[in-house]
Amino acid sequence: MSDSRPIGIFDSGIGGLTVARAIRRELPREDLIYFGDTARLPYGTKSEQTVSRYAHQIAQFLLRRDVKVLVVACNTASAVALPALEKSLEIPVLGVIEPGVIGAVKATKTNCIGVIGTVATIESNAYSQALHEQNHVLEVVSVACPLFVPLAEEGLLDGSIAEAIAHRYLDTFGSAGIDTLILGCTHYPYLTPVIEKVVGRRIALVDSGSETAHILTNLLQEKQMTAKDSSEGRLTVLLTDLPRRFREVGARFLGQPLDDIGLVSLAHD
Repeated sequence: MSDSRPIGIFDSGIGGLTVARAIRRELPREDLIYFGDTARLPYGTKSEQTVSRYAHQIAQFLLRRDVKVLVVACNTASAVALPALEKSLEIPVLGVIEPGVIGAVKATKTNCIGVIGTVATIESNAYSQALHEQNHVLEVVSVACPLFVPLAEEGLLDGSIAEAIAHRYLDTFGSAGIDTLILGCTHYPYLTPVIEKVVGRRIALVDSGSETAHILTNLLQEKQMTAKDSSEGRLTVLLTDLPRRFREVGARFLGQPLDDIGLVSLAHD
């Protein structure tokens, strides 16, 4: 059995391309449709009701593109809208929070886990709650790192500026005793070198996007839904707006040129 339908991935903007990159690395034969809701970002400042409505609109759009599984590559939408999407859709739905949590619980030896993310993600306590559901004795230390997103988008991955900002946020973990750190924002894997330099190699970094790709691979194999075609899968990128530097920054996040970008409207959803 095989299933040649594409995998749908959506995010509020550009960060989810790191998730798409991880999925392409694990599932190179699969066709992917990446949807970036760039006209309405950021989601982190919106109400839960608004984010849920946006997520439902995008899901319906991607269903009409005949996707076989939906990956919510957005921490805010995963925290707010995932349960409702799972109930309302007939296809499998994956978020990025639970995979990151599962990976961190497997990695920790001390039961002390750190989480970094945007202000909205940290204030939602989504990772902390999910971690304690997996293991109630875990100690969780969460830190918001709002300047990491512009650092990643500007390509400031090393040097004095990146290191100073990383120390500002991450030095908190020096006395916390964590042995595992969840990168709880899709932009953050791009900053792995400077994060690793500041926290040290003894701390395991957990990339939620890579963990999501692992779980997606297992799901498709278990359900016999993997693509049969032996050729490389296609990537289609669809946006609700085309920001000035999206091609440049997106190419860095994805690790390949973004030559073909389509603009779409959700006005009727």
